Amino acid sequence: MGRLFLIDLEGKLYSCKHCQTPLAHAEHYVSTGSHFSYGLAYVFHKVVNVSYGEREERMIMPGFDDSTIILIYCVKCGSNVGWKFESAYDLNPWETTIMLPRSEVLVPGEVPNMRLPARS
Repeated sequence: MGRLFLIDLEGKLYSCKHCQTPLAHAEHYVSTGSHFSYGLAYVFHKVVNVSYGEREERMIMPGFDDSTIILIYCVKCGSNVGWKFESAYDLNPWETTIMLPRSEVLVPGEVPNMRLPARS
């Protein structure tokens, strides 16, 4: 395997909750998306330090037709951190946007959860 190069960002960042790798700058934040089948997601125009998986057909929002999405993975830890809409039959405004579920990212200023020692 080759050497891993990460893009270093400064400022207000959205990061992978698993390894704290920067994924997006607050300047590329568009809005908080709707509640998808994966929960609340943030909408971005641009992300970094990710790799893309295969195209898939999935129902992202209940009641809407399947959408073609591409899963997005953190390049450092390999966690699935979101998806990119390739085409969304009923959701044209979402096409070509990148969604990072709230459950997979740390928002600017958020501290990762620290495991506390078990009480005796």
